[in-house]
Amino acid sequence: MGKVTGFLEIDRQVAKYQPASDRIRHFREFTIPMTDGEVQKQAARCMDCGIPYCHGPTGCPVHNQIPDWNDLVYNNNWDEAIRNLHSTNNFPEFTGRICPAPCEEACTLNLEDVPVAIKTVEQAIADKAYETGYVVPQPAAVQTGKKVAVIGSGPAGMAAAQQLGRAGHEVHVYERESRPGGLLRYGIPDFKMEKHFIDRRVTQMQGEGVTFFCGVNVGVDKPVKELIEEYDAVLYCGGSETPRPAGIPGADLEGVHNAMDYLVQQNRRIGRENIDSVAWPSAPILAGGKHVVVVGGGDTASDCVGTAFRQGAVKVTQLDIRPEPPVKEDKLTVWPYWATKMRVSSSQAEGADREFQVATLEFIGEEGRLTHVRCCEVDERRKPIEGTEFFIKADLAFIAIGFSGPLEDGLVKELSGELKISSDRRGNRAVDANEQDYRTSIDKMFAAGDVRRGQSLVVWAIREGRQAARAVDEFLMGASVLPR
Repeated sequence: MGKVTGFLEIDRQVAKYQPASDRIRHFREFTIPMTDGEVQKQAARCMDCGIPYCHGPTGCPVHNQIPDWNDLVYNNNWDEAIRNLHSTNNFPEFTGRICPAPCEEACTLNLEDVPVAIKTVEQAIADKAYETGYVVPQPAAVQTGKKVAVIGSGPAGMAAAQQLGRAGHEVHVYERESRPGGLLRYGIPDFKMEKHFIDRRVTQMQGEGVTFFCGVNVGVDKPVKELIEEYDAVLYCGGSETPRPAGIPGADLEGVHNAMDYLVQQNRRIGRENIDSVAWPSAPILAGGKHVVVVGGGDTASDCVGTAFRQGAVKVTQLDIRPEPPVKEDKLTVWPYWATKMRVSSSQAEGADREFQVATLEFIGEEGRLTHVRCCEVDERRKPIEGTEFFIKADLAFIAIGFSGPLEDGLVKELSGELKISSDRRGNRAVDANEQDYRTSIDKMFAAGDVRRGQSLVVWAIREGRQAARAVDEFLMGASVLPR
């Protein structure tokens, strides 16, 4: 906890944003950092609540010791605060920027709608660590002689690789794209997290002995069975990248795209990479001067909204099939869990028109080119309401309704019949790997992250990577000192 009476004396404050009229003119981060003194005041609000739900399992998947580092920040002990934060989270500068902060939902002060600004404090601690030069390589003192291959360099793969490297194993990370980071780099826009943070962590990990092999699509460029033969263990962290099929007529029209195709291409453009790739469409997808419709109500849809505004879209409309949620939740029925309530992302606040309880019936075009989206209102069971059809002018449409599992080609295709993949009731497909030891149906092969549990948050991927690293270490050495 921080100051005993802090929550009574100090109002909640979070970092402010640049005005929307300014921030849509660039792709850089637009959060205005708070001063150290302001952050310390917010940390002081952490109260002696008795049972801190904020650090899990309802609040934080990685079990950050939030009251502890709030107290350390309040007492101006930033070095110990980052040591504490790093003990549970390899990449707090990532989560401090892009995590939706279920910890704040679980905060006891959220019963009064004024939770501790946990996410703001976490980002401040991480940024302070870079400013003071605290983030340096931490190589293992003793090498084990064991070799581990990690397939995929998203947050799960990076977290696992760092943990395994620090345990003394020789770790090689194989990444399909030209740079490490997975969808952290290619799926999340720079205005939410600039990519130099990933580069800094990669440099740190290389200093710890982790080797990155980029531009290697395992299962296509290099058979996965070769890795299984060459290494003592293989950890598959390939993510959940197959777009969920929308089944909307007209989706083949020019101007209709899956959301991730759009986001990946723009991130390549910002990173000055060649957008011509076998993995993603090479034709430029640009929203400048166009009417844009985004189908979906999640984070990916919101990222499309913000990207379209920055490219100069005339109008952006977001369609959500779910009912409009209440402005305020019933605390006594949902706290400390994540509540369904009206939330407005920074991208939506930049001027998007949001339509709730609306179904997308058809993409309509002329001469093969999208011109309109046909929609209708739906009831509580998501059934169309007769007589409510309407049309929205559209030059571009992005389908952002989620992902259904790992890519079918490459590794999954090569191991077809050997690697067990299961589906849940929603049709999500994932590698079947036990949560205790993360082992797959193939000897020496493990799986973690979205490829194992389905699409989820970055903080869940980090947790999966850390726990899988411990499981691999126990498999190789018989015991492990890595944290659970």
